[in-house]
Amino acid sequence: MRKASVFLLLSFLCVWSANAQTNLDPVDYVSPLVGTQSKHSLSTGNTYPAIAMPWGMNFWMPQTGKMGDGWAYTYDADKIRGFKQTHQPSPWINDYGQFSIMPITGKVIFDQDERASWFSHKAEVAKPYYYKVYLADHDVVTEIAPTERAAMFQFTFPKTDSSYVVIDAFDRGSYVKVIPGENKIIGYTTRNSGGVPENFKNYFVITFDKPFTYTATVASNTITKGKLESSDNHAGAIIGFATEKGEKVHARVASSFISYEQAETNLKELGNNTFEQVAQKGRAEWNKILGRIEVQDENVDNLRTFYSCLYRSVLFPRSFYEIDAKGQVMHYSPYNGEVLPGYMFTDTGFWDTFRCLFPFLNLMYPSMNEKMQEGLANTYKESGFLPEWASPGHRNCMVGNNSASVVADAYLKGLRGYDIETLWEAVVHGANNVHPKIGSTGRLGYDYYNRLGYVPYDVKINESAARTLEYAYDDWTIYQLGKALNKPAKEIDIFAKRAFNYKNLFCPDHKLMRGKNENGEFQSPFNPLKWGDAFTEGNSWHYTWSVFQDPQGLIDLMGGKDGFNQMMDSVFNVPPLFDDSYYGGVIHEIREMQIMNMGNYAHGNQPIQHMIYMYNYSSEPWKAQYWVREVMDKLYTPRPDGYCGDEDNGQTSAWYVFSAMGFYPVCPGSDQYIMGSPLFKSVTLNLENGKKVVIKAENNSVSNRYVESMALNGQPYTKNYITHDQLMNGATINFKMSATPNKQRGITEADLPYSFSTDLKANNPKLWKEINTVSKKKKK
Repeated sequence: MRKASVFLLLSFLCVWSANAQTNLDPVDYVSPLVGTQSKHSLSTGNTYPAIAMPWGMNFWMPQTGKMGDGWAYTYDADKIRGFKQTHQPSPWINDYGQFSIMPITGKVIFDQDERASWFSHKAEVAKPYYYKVYLADHDVVTEIAPTERAAMFQFTFPKTDSSYVVIDAFDRGSYVKVIPGENKIIGYTTRNSGGVPENFKNYFVITFDKPFTYTATVASNTITKGKLESSDNHAGAIIGFATEKGEKVHARVASSFISYEQAETNLKELGNNTFEQVAQKGRAEWNKILGRIEVQDENVDNLRTFYSCLYRSVLFPRSFYEIDAKGQVMHYSPYNGEVLPGYMFTDTGFWDTFRCLFPFLNLMYPSMNEKMQEGLANTYKESGFLPEWASPGHRNCMVGNNSASVVADAYLKGLRGYDIETLWEAVVHGANNVHPKIGSTGRLGYDYYNRLGYVPYDVKINESAARTLEYAYDDWTIYQLGKALNKPAKEIDIFAKRAFNYKNLFCPDHKLMRGKNENGEFQSPFNPLKWGDAFTEGNSWHYTWSVFQDPQGLIDLMGGKDGFNQMMDSVFNVPPLFDDSYYGGVIHEIREMQIMNMGNYAHGNQPIQHMIYMYNYSSEPWKAQYWVREVMDKLYTPRPDGYCGDEDNGQTSAWYVFSAMGFYPVCPGSDQYIMGSPLFKSVTLNLENGKKVVIKAENNSVSNRYVESMALNGQPYTKNYITHDQLMNGATINFKMSATPNKQRGITEADLPYSFSTDLKANNPKLWKEINTVSKKKKK
């Protein structure tokens, strides 16, 4: 009898647990703390809890680090110094337009170390639309609910005559003014880390729902009671009042890069809503955006990881436009300092995000990326170049000319309604010029590249091989865009020819890419395990696969599929050996590869993230299925150490989102998504056009990672890819999973994904012959 009762109780609990899980909304699975247990020497994401709306202009965060520290919130910290409005895309890029708010009790203090309070994660709640924490030293609970450009704070104070709120406008030039008659504080901050014009300011306005009984302003840490205005290198303000136990005081906050008046307009986003209503509206918006993808699975940790990654995939690029009092879209230009009409977005590095973050937007949120494309056109008009790393203006960071990929993939995936002719002019210009001040914008070494077919190793241009490989891919995207725009062959064929420049760096002795000197000789000595040098944050084993546009061409260079697969296998079989001499020490990307127990595979950085899927091009798709699951299962978690390297503005997150769905865009600019191994039993994509993609995976489990068979819309399907149009027209995809690989599926030539050389041979033999004739002459 007792056993039966226990059995019934357990059955009830299982049913209750399953029901409770299915009643959760997508945002309930999100943890903004994933990836925050990071530090300079080892990244498990290098994220911070962004309390924000999708693609919002302003984010908020609890600040544990000191003013100016890129690691502004770290999970292992014990104290909070304030609650910061942030625009930081990465600790390596750091922040701009920042100021903080901090409630305190007792003594009037401003110093960031003295006002800091102990806190515990056990008394912390972090959701995308809501944050709450208990500040133990001040006995104050702080809560935040954001809109796109504003936020509401709710402070719950103890009974005391000494409750205060500190406004810290930070150093490097700031201003504050207290207006007691309106319970208001206004000010601006100029603190930035670069990429801004001379007139840059972030104007803020803060209103309280309780009159001030204490006022003071601060100049360089000197508090002057009763003074209402401060303009200083480091300005601040302190206001105070008496409170009853449990009394809630609200602060409404907004900012603008345009003016105080526009900040007041942005404040109207809060309307007359209560704190709870602001939070609920934010929750609804997040569920709307996250709910575009519905996942069903019993593994709650996988659901938490998936939706936490999806949350990170829709934060950047950040909106940098505002809506004026007449409802017109406008923006402060971080390129020329003027206030201009139209959209602007920022805080993304295309070296990272061209790979799958922007293709993800094109699939799931195309109307948002149409605005971003308009913003790119505005960037070109205002600065003469498309951005490669923007925060908020051009930043000198990373390599490549991957804005071409971002522009081309959007148009080729059907996005419209923006000035594509200006963008065409921009990508052609960027391929043949370099920014006069920002070497990472445009193409550094373009003159060598256009003349020799590669950027030489010995002409004092760092990371030359990485640049060459990425320029070649970017040239292919320009060619594809030019074809779609019906540009004349005499104008675009040059880009088709340059798309094969990757061949100039292939070293047949090593079957790897290698730097080449201006005289045509390969660099020597050559260590394939050397990080940096000719490559960017990786080595030759990582960058050799950066032939997104022509995997078949790379296969041919390696002597065929067997040789190619052997080299692919070697990435995982080679121990995590490395040469760090270029950097003079172990950088965090090297350490992250070393400790993951996957040989020389370095998923914590972007160059190799597509490599696993290339087994689909060489007739061994089951290896892609195996390794995709290995990465998802072992290198991603829903915990503070949830990533295996930098998250990087949605790229590493979007990799997981795509891979969990069962496919990945190896070559943005093509119409193909390359097949992997679906993680979930059921996924539904609710596309913007009203169509649905339903993905089912029968017998799916941790051990059943291999695709035994696949059906598309009820018909057997053996190809190793699915097209964008097939998805956009609505589709039902049925996988049957197995614990053993099906080595007869996806192995014929008809099953293989796109390669440029194959395409040209079949569809433009004249151009193919011309390219090969030129290539043979160069060899002679």
